[in-house]
Amino acid sequence: MPIKYVPFIPEPVEGQAVLGNFNRILRYRGADDVSMTLQRGMPLYEMEKQETLGENADGNMVIRGECVSACAYLKEQGIQVDLVYIDPPFASGADYAKKVYIRRNPKVAEAIAQAEQELDVDELKAFEEKMYGDVWDKEKYLNWMYENLMAIKSIMSETASIYVHLDWHIGHYVKILLDEVFGESHFLNEIVWHYYNKMQGNVNRFASNHDVIFLYTKSDIYSFSPIKEKRDETIKQIKRVWDSETQKLVNAKDENGRVIYQESSEKTIDDVWRMSMLQPADKEEPVGYATQKPEALIERAIQASSDINLIVADFFGGSGTTAVCANKLGRKFIHCDIGLNSIQTTRDRLVADGAEFDVLEIKDGVQLYRNPVQTMDKIKSLIPGLKNEDSLDSFWEGAISDSKLGTIPVYVPNLMDSASKLLDKVTMNRIIHQAIPELDNDIKKVIVYYIDITDEVEIMNFIKEDDSTTVEIELRDLKSILDDVVISDYAEFHAEESAGRYAVAIDKFMSDRVLSKIAEFNQKAFLNSSAKKPYKQIEISEEGLELIEFLSLDCTATGGEWHSDSEIQIDKNGYVIVDGNKTKEFWDGYIRSTKKPLRLKIRNICGDETVWEV
Repeated sequence: MPIKYVPFIPEPVEGQAVLGNFNRILRYRGADDVSMTLQRGMPLYEMEKQETLGENADGNMVIRGECVSACAYLKEQGIQVDLVYIDPPFASGADYAKKVYIRRNPKVAEAIAQAEQELDVDELKAFEEKMYGDVWDKEKYLNWMYENLMAIKSIMSETASIYVHLDWHIGHYVKILLDEVFGESHFLNEIVWHYYNKMQGNVNRFASNHDVIFLYTKSDIYSFSPIKEKRDETIKQIKRVWDSETQKLVNAKDENGRVIYQESSEKTIDDVWRMSMLQPADKEEPVGYATQKPEALIERAIQASSDINLIVADFFGGSGTTAVCANKLGRKFIHCDIGLNSIQTTRDRLVADGAEFDVLEIKDGVQLYRNPVQTMDKIKSLIPGLKNEDSLDSFWEGAISDSKLGTIPVYVPNLMDSASKLLDKVTMNRIIHQAIPELDNDIKKVIVYYIDITDEVEIMNFIKEDDSTTVEIELRDLKSILDDVVISDYAEFHAEESAGRYAVAIDKFMSDRVLSKIAEFNQKAFLNSSAKKPYKQIEISEEGLELIEFLSLDCTATGGEWHSDSEIQIDKNGYVIVDGNKTKEFWDGYIRSTKKPLRLKIRNICGDETVWEV
């Protein structure tokens, strides 16, 4: 439950819906619901510091949590941001997956010898793991986006700008929302990112080779610096000068009235950005994140719309490119994302660049499920007795059969739709007045699960005071079930000391969750095998060290906030990255430090982290 609710900006006027403050309202189903949410305010939760990298005098943050909750925290702390770049879900209807690579086992000498001949990436043993789903009902998406934009606006400085990166799926709708939130007069550009190197199949239409980025300001006063780039060859062009009388640019002329020409080797960037997409062979190495954007794209936005030492924020941070670019360009940064993989990827990239920052987590219940897609796939097995029921609307996840009450429909919030996470009066009103009336007359009871709730007493009183239904409504906390999803890994290790130096050897490592994923992959591979595509089973050694991708030692404290005094990462080729520095050495099964280790953290190849005392 939230600690309290922090008002959006503009502040709600008593007796007046926030949406009523705008002259242009995009009408769509559910618009009244979002107005109630905005009047309630942004939920403020406890924020827990997980780790500090460096001194972090600039207050840089990597936050795991939702955009609105992060904005509530920032506003409560009095923090304003000067530039926002967001690349939110595109409502594309696609599921995004991370390719998970099995590492080489350092305990097997033969494997090390074989590793000396570097394998092609495609030959490495790998499987895919779904990370998140970009599947939305259009109206829900617009409600969700409206709330997020209002939250972001509330923590933007008066001179701040915002870049909103979308594509053809939903961009034209969001443009109207941006007009409502920031005002048409504060629209600067519709930028077209033309990625000319995208591979295209045979499509019976013009190929889609661009995204759009909408640029808005919060006020009439904002920072903007034109960006120039080198021309392929120098050209002659008319010299232009400012005419103070007409207040316009005019052609420069000499004393005889002839137009003056000058040579030009540069040109000013316009609103079409011709930049390549990331490809596997690029110098800028892809980090295995499906929606990763090239640094050049984000750097251009940061250089155009912010100055050194100002704060750049990304509330759908993904692979962390915005934070990485901000750090390289001398800006402060705030990275926020709901996904654990995003936080880990961004943290590791920033460490490699020598950045200083805090890793924070919003305690809103989201941390209990690391992967919403997989959790939703398993939800029926997690809830005792829950089964599919064809007679029920899709609003209900399924039903439980009871000997006395008969069929009991069950509502479960969609973990991939953060807007449904919080059970409030809006959702409860929809359940009572829309979902329940559509049920058969013989339904006597429904069960409503929630991740978070505005106030349980308030919701129960709301149910009691509404006499429109006789169906019993039971509320259940889904977090008690999701607790069982987070299963710690198992490790055997021992510490060694020699000449004042320390080492921890990993003797054995097992992860039930990763092994179950591998078993699932093997079964599908077997069923889909053929003479042309023979069955290739992924096998894991008895030691299981090939399931490890990251290790860290805390030599400072035995509890609380993590201190990464020494860390190594094993890349997909088996090479070791030591404290962010890439090497051409293969992992030998150890992690070393100059100080006595107190705690050991291991991250498996699917991203789960477990901590042990040494």
